[in-house]
Amino acid sequence: MTPPSGDAIVIDNVFKSFKKTSKRNEYTTFKSELVRLLTFQRRLVEPSTHIQALKGVDLTIKKGSTVGIIGRNGSGKSTLLKLMTGIYTPTSGRIDVHGRVSALLELGAGFHPDFTGRENILINGIILGMSRNEVKARVPDIIEFAELGDFIDEPVRTYSSGMFMRLAFAVATHVDPEVLIIDEILSVGDEHFSRRSNAKMNEFRRSGKTIVLVTHDLGTVQNWCDTAAWIDGGRIRMHGRAEDVVREYRRAVAAAEAEGEKTGHSALSQPGLALPQTGHVVEETPALASITAVRLKDETGATLPAFLPEAPLTVEVDWALRQPASLHFNVDLLSADGRLVFSTNWAGGACSGAGTVKIDLARLGLGGGVYELQASAAGDGELVKNVFRQPLHVVASEGVGIVRPQLRWSR
Repeated sequence: MTPPSGDAIVIDNVFKSFKKTSKRNEYTTFKSELVRLLTFQRRLVEPSTHIQALKGVDLTIKKGSTVGIIGRNGSGKSTLLKLMTGIYTPTSGRIDVHGRVSALLELGAGFHPDFTGRENILINGIILGMSRNEVKARVPDIIEFAELGDFIDEPVRTYSSGMFMRLAFAVATHVDPEVLIIDEILSVGDEHFSRRSNAKMNEFRRSGKTIVLVTHDLGTVQNWCDTAAWIDGGRIRMHGRAEDVVREYRRAVAAAEAEGEKTGHSALSQPGLALPQTGHVVEETPALASITAVRLKDETGATLPAFLPEAPLTVEVDWALRQPASLHFNVDLLSADGRLVFSTNWAGGACSGAGTVKIDLARLGLGGGVYELQASAAGDGELVKNVFRQPLHVVASEGVGIVRPQLRWSR
């Protein structure tokens, strides 16, 4: 089915802040409080501060699309979802949501623990905008999907987390929403329910519903979502095709982790993911030629902060000569502890002025970690005046060690 045209959600320059007030930590008694009131003493309160959860977010979600929201803990993902559902109102900016919204934000949210599952279905359906008759017509389907059996007439406080989740998911997906918003809740389900919920989500997609999903499962976002938005430090850092956003997010995380390993401080704990250090020159002796820059690029020609083990890599080395000479180039790859991983050299022949030489690797083949490329050259028997050092960050989801060979398990 062709998704409907138009925008489902429009977020325009939204800021959201929370007031944080700290009171002095002190114990009081009835007598001390009475004395304080009779003597007109004021309780000392620390100055209030504000926490900026979102900082000028702009995001448009098309009708019928499936959008993944990714980012570190504390980056503002859940706050953004609660703004979409109307639980929060923006401090400034505008949010327009078109269509009936159903949300799965917290396990059992909106359920009264002393009411039965059947009673909670009726209450939640009405809260979500349905009439009593509409909810009653859908009750059999909701009960069948939740697979609660006789427990449907028991208080929900007696439910396990899985039962809670099945009931919440069944209600949220059977009230005919036009926009479904999910915040990590599906991770609670077992394998059987996971298959059923995925089938229901695929049914939603085919029928042109809009789905907004917050999750740390990047594989789900990459394989299941049309687009993705990466939130970092309360701002949208990237929005586009899901596979592109996931790839850049993984590289930035790997770069931040590698930088933290080098400095001894976790870059992931800072407000915003740090990019890797740029290359630098190690001065040696004045000579005929110099290496002026080293760039690491992917197959599209883009300069990236980190690479995957299976990805191709192009190394570009810029050089400059004071006078024409025959140059020989050398590139060494070192591990984080200084061990030589790989070395290659090439006779560039007669050169003059300035130029660039390239090394194309069809497959990187390295394990995860931080490496260093050292580029140098020799001209007419003289070394260049510098050795250019460029960090190379590799992120790998599995395997340990320096190399990542192509392999296949079987039985």
